[in-house]
Amino acid sequence: MLITNSTVFMPSMLTFVGIPGLEPVQRWIGIPFCAMYIIALVGNTLLLIIIKSEQSLHEPMYIFLAMLGATDIALSSSIVPKMLGIFWFHLPEIYFDVCLFQMWLIHTFQGIESGVLLAMALDRYVAICHPLRHATTFTRQVVTHIGVGMTLRPAILVIPCLLLIKCRLKLYRTKFISHTYCEHMALVKLAAEDVYINKFYGLFGAFVVGGFDFILIILSYIQIFITVFHLPEKKACLKAFNTCIPHICIFFQFYLLAFFSFFTHRSGTHIPSYIHITSSILYLLLPPFLNPFVYGVKTKQIRDQVVKIFYCKDQG
Repeated sequence: MLITNSTVFMPSMLTFVGIPGLEPVQRWIGIPFCAMYIIALVGNTLLLIIIKSEQSLHEPMYIFLAMLGATDIALSSSIVPKMLGIFWFHLPEIYFDVCLFQMWLIHTFQGIESGVLLAMALDRYVAICHPLRHATTFTRQVVTHIGVGMTLRPAILVIPCLLLIKCRLKLYRTKFISHTYCEHMALVKLAAEDVYINKFYGLFGAFVVGGFDFILIILSYIQIFITVFHLPEKKACLKAFNTCIPHICIFFQFYLLAFFSFFTHRSGTHIPSYIHITSSILYLLLPPFLNPFVYGVKTKQIRDQVVKIFYCKDQG
């Protein structure tokens, strides 16, 4: 291990660089990100209000959607306020322990979102492939247990990442993080010590949560497609398939961005850093921004409630 004059022992404060290479235009970049954040907050809050107030939407599919909306609000709120503080108000500093806490929040909410997408896929699998068992399988108690389980799973799995950083990594090459938020790899790369165990556990956690969920979701939708296209009535086939379309759209947008961000951070050394950072921001911000639109357009019950709310306001 090489110790130089620039090596820092357990810095109490870290400094965000923002988006390297785009520092002169960061204040302008913050405008679309802020707009996306506001739309995500309004859209997901409206989604939660509709699902809570409409009794006919108190079904597992919509309860999982409400969980997704709440997770999206929390996830986007974990990164955007600090990011805008960096871009607009020149507030790049963050306490080391606060950085670890932000990292825990971000990766926990990422894992919860992945778990919700898996719960949605399994819900659609049972509803389409075993419709007579759906009511007895996804009871209120089971849905509650699923919600608790998919919250605790990432929350507990991320804790060793924090402990490995806090307890093992004492020496750091620099206090400057080339990012806009505390991401695991971005923080680990600052260390001047062996980070093999940290990287290995990061990969392990990503597979246990994201990889495992991805495989089960793919298998669920494959089985759904097989079942749907063997239904004798084409009308029933289209109706059943239509309930899956919003879930599939959300699934692809979440995991495509996740895989791109994951692999560019770990093996995309030839990709400019500003693409790394921008893709990471979009990975966390784009799904919360798009999810309300996808479900608002493709889900008739939610669309009808939105029209009803604004129509009543106009009438008043």
